[in-house]
Amino acid sequence: MTTPFWCLLVAVLLPYVWAGVGVYYKKQQFGTIDANHPRTQSAALNEAGARANAAQLNSWEALPVFGAAVTVAHLAGADAALSATASLVFVASRMLHGLFYISNRAPLRSLSFTVAFGACLWLFGLAARA
Repeated sequence: MTTPFWCLLVAVLLPYVWAGVGVYYKKQQFGTIDANHPRTQSAALNEAGARANAAQLNSWEALPVFGAAVTVAHLAGADAALSATASLVFVASRMLHGLFYISNRAPLRSLSFTVAFGACLWLFGLAARA
C-alpha cells in the first residue's frame, strides 16, 4: 500500500480518535455515556468537550476531500514522492487541527485547516500535471 493510502487510512481513523476524546469529556461532564441518545449528549457538551465533538465532525467533513484528492492523484499517476509528502502534510495538519480545536487555539486551528486543505489542492495539482 502506498504512503497516500496509509495516510487515507489514518484520516479515516482520525474522527474516531476525536470521538474517543469526546467520550472522555462526556464522562467528565455527565458522569456516564448515554448510549441511547449519544448525539443529544454530544450536543450538550461544553468547553473542551464541545470542541472535541466539533473536531470529530470537522474530521468527517475533511475526509471526502482528501479521499478524492488521493484517489485522483493515484489514478492520474502523479509523482509518488510528492503525493506521499502532500499526504503526510495533510495527516499531520489534521492531527494538529484536532489538538488545536480541543485546546481552544483558534488561529492555529485555522492555520492547520488551511495547510491541510492546501495539501489536498496540491494532490489535485499533481494529478493535473501527471
